[in-house]
Amino acid sequence: MSEKVCIVGDGGWGTAIGLLLHANGYDVTIWGPFEDYLSEIRASHMNQKFLPGVEIPREIVWTHDPRTAAEGAAMAVLATPSHFYRQVCAQFSGLFSENTDVVSVSKGLCAETGERLSITAAGILKLQEVIVLSGPSHAEEVSRGIPTAVVVAGKDRDRVARVQSRFSNKLFRVYSSSDPLGVELGGAIKNVLALAVGMSDGLGFGDNSRAALITRGLAEMARLGVAMGGAGETFAGLSGIGDLVVTCTSRHSRNRSVGERLGKGETAGQIQAGMKQVAEGVWNCPIIVGMAHEKNVEMPICETVKSVLEGQISAGEAVNILMGRDTKKERFGK
Repeated sequence: MSEKVCIVGDGGWGTAIGLLLHANGYDVTIWGPFEDYLSEIRASHMNQKFLPGVEIPREIVWTHDPRTAAEGAAMAVLATPSHFYRQVCAQFSGLFSENTDVVSVSKGLCAETGERLSITAAGILKLQEVIVLSGPSHAEEVSRGIPTAVVVAGKDRDRVARVQSRFSNKLFRVYSSSDPLGVELGGAIKNVLALAVGMSDGLGFGDNSRAALITRGLAEMARLGVAMGGAGETFAGLSGIGDLVVTCTSRHSRNRSVGERLGKGETAGQIQAGMKQVAEGVWNCPIIVGMAHEKNVEMPICETVKSVLEGQISAGEAVNILMGRDTKKERFGK
């Protein structure tokens, strides 16, 4: 009898993870908050709202009852957007035992507390540790079997090894890391930097501008990550430069798309009002800038993104601010 896996979150990423783990031979149950929508998925065998055009095997179970989803699960995967993460985790409090390997695959920081999501989840679920999985992995591509590489991170080596084994197959390559802090921060900060690249695209700039923002954005990511206690080499890996490149350049990237619309003159409020899915960088930008202030770390790109999101300056003015800064030596890290 195969092991049961519980996926918390019926969005595009949760669904793609469910398809991956089903293909790897696990019994998959996916939890979602709205029974009416889950009924549509069961009837059509497609998640048209969040992952259109991808057929879903009939064997995957869909439920809005947390207890049904969690019962008997050898592994639980938390795939809820950061803005709703805390309240969703609360619905599963006490339902997972220490024997359940709980993995956070969401990217961002807790909206209410500013904590890393794995820390928030561990506290609410009363667990010693929640493992982290991150990297350049758009749901649209993973669900269609496009070769992908990610990293799984945690302090408990046995749990990390089990999670690595369960997720791995010939099309989904999983590396391991002992730096969950760095891996998780990389996944949060890159979304803010993707907003900046999108603004550049929306203003009609080209490859030079994009490359400059990605490169100097990586320096900002590494500076803050190391100041927070992460390992510098983490940011040169899949959850750092890898995820940064894919999020800043892909047509699938919601954060880059939001930035592009900001560059064309729309406000953050106008854009979010019409979005079905969350652009994590919008919610997390003030938290990341606040962290930088606390650690006395310079993050000029993230700072200007925050000012644009808050309507204090336009995307065009942000360019003038960044390009007009005092000249510096190029250096990586601190």
